[in-house]
Amino acid sequence: MAVREGRILEANALYLQASDSERQAFESLEQDKIRTRGVSAVGSVALAYKARDFTAAQQLAYRFLGNEIIPPFAVAQIRNIVQTIWTEQAIEAAGVKFSKDDILVAVRGGQIMTGGAPLDLILRKVEEVRAMFYRTVEMLMNIPLRVRGTPKHEVQQLFRPWLIQAPAGSYQFAVRLESPSQLELGLGTRYVPAVDEVTRKFFDIVSSAASDPEQALVAAVPDEGYRKTFLKLARNLAPTGRTYSELEIKSAMRPQLDGIILAPSARKAIGETIKKSAPPQAADGGKRITFNGVLRAVHLDQDWLEVTVSDPEEKHIRIDNAGEAIDDVVGPMVNREVKVSARQLPTGKFSFEDIEPID
Repeated sequence: MAVREGRILEANALYLQASDSERQAFESLEQDKIRTRGVSAVGSVALAYKARDFTAAQQLAYRFLGNEIIPPFAVAQIRNIVQTIWTEQAIEAAGVKFSKDDILVAVRGGQIMTGGAPLDLILRKVEEVRAMFYRTVEMLMNIPLRVRGTPKHEVQQLFRPWLIQAPAGSYQFAVRLESPSQLELGLGTRYVPAVDEVTRKFFDIVSSAASDPEQALVAAVPDEGYRKTFLKLARNLAPTGRTYSELEIKSAMRPQLDGIILAPSARKAIGETIKKSAPPQAADGGKRITFNGVLRAVHLDQDWLEVTVSDPEEKHIRIDNAGEAIDDVVGPMVNREVKVSARQLPTGKFSFEDIEPID
């Protein structure tokens, strides 16, 4: 309740009291209560960490790891908390200023295990979250929708996402925005949002896309171009169910907020919304067709992309009129399996409609 009401110093003191109570509970337990002792040990260290008393948290951790009998799961979790503390201390020593909130991204189910996940999958999710952050910054700054290329250098210098070690979970990572130390040249009189405003808006956009892409997202993102872009980025974040079953985004500093769950059902709903927003086809628009293959080449400046399919022999299919595609939506898909929707025109050529990854 103290955290929710913004009374952070009081919240930290209460967390520290709770940590001490957990320690006392640990000491009152019989030696044969191995699992319960493990839970209390982890709880004591974790609560001291939440209190931001890193010295107390480490002292407790070293005691439990060095002098007490606790189960393996507790050893792993306490080690993870210690590593997280070291990261926090290194950040403080470096003098880098960050937003007050971490965004925790957790991937679960399928091939995901506790503390482990396919590297290519996680790299892609990190890149997709990064793209959504920069799009959020650009929208708040009233920068016209960027269709090609990367964000302006000045924008990237103002808000740099950092990858921070997260507490133990199925597989999760934390993203934190670096606060701008000063206004960068080249932005003129353009409005520059506070770093915590960017984080809050990011949550608002992802939550709206996941829960109500047809109505709530309109309120969160009034601009149609930005809205379509966020829809496609959110769909890419959501699982198909092949490799993993759910992706959760939540606030580390605001645990009272429910996590945003992106599941295959959310991906389907977002996809339907994207289809509804597509422009109507002309009478001679051709036959709609879908390709599953590997995205091998992209040249958005020349308005085409190429997909390699096995049907059953390998062949390369060029799809024209790809101007609807956007660089940071398509970029992470290169050399990966994708599903492309297109129209086969009477001339035999293919005209682009949509593209999404196949996880």
